[in-house]
Amino acid sequence: MNNPIPYGRQHITEEDIAAVAEVLRGPMLTQGPSIGAFEKAFADYIGAPYAVAVSNGTAALHLCAMALGVGPGTRVITTPITFSASANCVRYCGGEVFFADIDPDTVLLDVNAVRRLIEAHPRGYFSGIIPVDFAGYPVDMVAFRALADEHGLWLLEDSCHSPGGSFEATDGKTHRCGDASLADLAIFSFHPVKHIACGEGGMITAGTEALYNHLMRLRTHGITNKPGDFTPPYDGEPERGGWYMQLQELGYNYRLTDMQAALGLSQLQRADAMLARRREIAARYDAAFAQTPVQTIVPPANVGHAYHLYVIQTDNRKGLYDYLRTKNIFAQVHYIPVHTMPYYQQQGNQPGDYPLAERYYSRCLSLPMYPTLTDDEQQYVINEVLAFVGR
Repeated sequence: MNNPIPYGRQHITEEDIAAVAEVLRGPMLTQGPSIGAFEKAFADYIGAPYAVAVSNGTAALHLCAMALGVGPGTRVITTPITFSASANCVRYCGGEVFFADIDPDTVLLDVNAVRRLIEAHPRGYFSGIIPVDFAGYPVDMVAFRALADEHGLWLLEDSCHSPGGSFEATDGKTHRCGDASLADLAIFSFHPVKHIACGEGGMITAGTEALYNHLMRLRTHGITNKPGDFTPPYDGEPERGGWYMQLQELGYNYRLTDMQAALGLSQLQRADAMLARRREIAARYDAAFAQTPVQTIVPPANVGHAYHLYVIQTDNRKGLYDYLRTKNIFAQVHYIPVHTMPYYQQQGNQPGDYPLAERYYSRCLSLPMYPTLTDDEQQYVINEVLAFVGR
């Protein structure tokens, strides 16, 4: 192949461009009507009561940590196999991050490992858990909700990889990733390689009006202009005109622009079709590698994998990575275990602490996975992977 094949790529159509251009020709580039329209459409798509658009997925995590009360003395558990932002959001607020190992069959945070960690400490030692729908594989949030309720913990679901993902619980009920029915809050990312691309951007879904209102305030400096939320006026403000607002707590400028929201709205209209294409690509990979030394993760029938990533595992990962690059195939590694990063080693973590996560990392490689990957391009990737493995 002459053209590079990346592991992920955005798909921008003429309709997307027209949607952004319409905003650019309008009167408002930020804090306009496109934001609310995108929030409502996304909440409807995910099945959540409330949605708050923010500037990126990391901002979403940060605001959630703030809204859930993370601060000095707060201890939170998450997975070592994730982008570091899933842990960093706790540190932004002065909290302490603890990790638990993964389930090697799913690469998700192992609920039993989390239980063992919680039960090794006094009740009340931990405040919350941040499970991650890694690669698009849905976390069993029913199991995590039961564990959290048993120990009085909150749940923040990192669903950046899984809009449209779902799983069917043992009671037959289908749960959608990030719908905030089991987690207190959930977050999504609109980075270009994600399912919905806004350039940058993120979304928080909330299950309660109180959390929703708090997040809306936090994303705009902690300011409210809603009269119903005002505290009593101070002596120098006996009257309140239409200009009046209150800074009620320290927040941030984490707003999304109307151009980004318009792009997200346009992309959302074909989200189901793009998800279906991802699943088609995954099925072809599954079939191609079924009787080979390449290890794949094929979810059971009750799991609706969203396939942000298609991850394989192989003994000579570095060799395959280098070989594919010589063939213009730019596979990627997701992720270096967070606890092995120098910053988190300074917090007391060490290589060897989570052996299942570290073994996974030593063997994992993300193959090209995006809706515009052609059948011919995918077959080329498959052929080259098998050619290397066959050697």
